[in-house]
Amino acid sequence: MKTETSRIHARIANDALYYIYAHLDTPITLETLAKRHTMSIYHFHRVFKEQTQRNFYDTLQSIRLQKAANLLIVNRGVPISHIASACGYGSHSAFIRAFSQRYGVTPTQWRSGYYEEFSRRNIEVSQYAKRTCSDFSSLEPRIEKTRTATLAYLRHRGYGRSIRHVWQRLYAYALEHDLDKARMIGIHHDNPAITPLHDCAYVAALEVPASFRAENSVSTFALPPSLCAVFHMHGVYGEVLNLIRYVYHEWLPSSGFEAKTLPPYAVYRKNHFLNAEGTFDLDFYLPVSII
Repeated sequence: MKTETSRIHARIANDALYYIYAHLDTPITLETLAKRHTMSIYHFHRVFKEQTQRNFYDTLQSIRLQKAANLLIVNRGVPISHIASACGYGSHSAFIRAFSQRYGVTPTQWRSGYYEEFSRRNIEVSQYAKRTCSDFSSLEPRIEKTRTATLAYLRHRGYGRSIRHVWQRLYAYALEHDLDKARMIGIHHDNPAITPLHDCAYVAALEVPASFRAENSVSTFALPPSLCAVFHMHGVYGEVLNLIRYVYHEWLPSSGFEAKTLPPYAVYRKNHFLNAEGTFDLDFYLPVSII
């Protein structure tokens, strides 16, 4: 595939993903997104799958159910039918069926505490997370309104040590284009606390000027502004998983905020995927709204 065609396809996939995040409570179809890009349904789906390595409707359902799983934890007083509607499910029974197939329990059982066991078992797959015993009880975020940021990026499937390979490629690109001082940002399209780690979609990115024109396999997109809870932390490889679990399952439920559908991201002062010690210094940005 020609490089320019690849970049166009990457932009189409990004637009589709962010359309989903912004319109999650509405019906979203292949037809809707294909029309946005004046493409046939077949061509759009082929491009989307080529760029994300995932079927469109599988992606849509995954995003809907992750949002629902988080809302069930945070908004305990909200009826399950309302949460189903907020996540794009027109049928209460369809939501319960889809949720049970993904998580192995009903939404009521999940809300009653099963999410803690599910998350613990999911994270224990990571031998590095199991070794860390961080205490986040005194960790409090600052609340910040972020600005739009233009990012040059590479995608990666899976959350684990293999991410270092995509960061090595992106850092080489940064050196070649005099971007080695650019902000490094890791975007978590999937919540690794409640998504199988091998299935998590991750994006390694550099902040670039809005006028920057990407080359080769690197593409660009705009990270939208949002109100965010920002958690500063430094530590060793493995602790980020535990941090994300703490933010979603302990801090968020009693915070007075709820997570938006926009993905959270880490801004690295020191990137543990790019140093031999495996140590990091980062700010974890969680897009939120006031309940």
